Amino acid sequence: MSRRAVLTLLAGLAIALGAGVVATANSSPEHSPALARQLASARLATAKYATDLDKAKADGYSIITQMIPDMGWHFMNPAIKDFDVRRPPILVYERKAGTWQLAALEWVFPKKPAIPPLRGARYGSFPAACHYADGTFVPTPEESRCPHTAPKTGAAFTFWHPDLVTMHVWLWYPNPDGLFASYNPLARPFNGG
Repeated sequence: MSRRAVLTLLAGLAIALGAGVVATANSSPEHSPALARQLASARLATAKYATDLDKAKADGYSIITQMIPDMGWHFMNPAIKDFDVRRPPILVYERKAGTWQLAALEWVFPKKPAIPPLRGARYGSFPAACHYADGTFVPTPEESRCPHTAPKTGAAFTFWHPDLVTMHVWLWYPNPDGLFASYNPLARPFNGG
């Protein structure tokens, strides 16, 4: 099969899968051909990371949180600043027995967007926090209060951020609570991973 045929097949598959992900959510704003196209584009762009955390790391993603129960491990690329559905600044992974699986994409905003970047978007929040090189973090309202090393692990300080609005998109793992839910009960088996 030619390279062009393979790419056409993959594009069609991504659109079908994107539509399938949208159809699993029961909220009518999530049923949109435009959203399905955006999600298909995001799946195509992030497919290289689906089971390859090393590729994500090579492309600039590094750990910012260890396992958050019913959510996952968060890896951020600090070079990605603006909203682009094909370039999420945060990848959320599940881990079991040393195997990593991309589960969700995440964007963060200083305040809730006036116009949702994706139709039907729902938002969560993350408190102001100091982050450390091993993925530990300490909620702290001011950067000046950040310890130079993580209190429990001694890992080096990497950055601080103010209160944030979050938008998860469960594009790589089904979520019965909806595409944009912050937490996913189906991720619970990975909480110990």
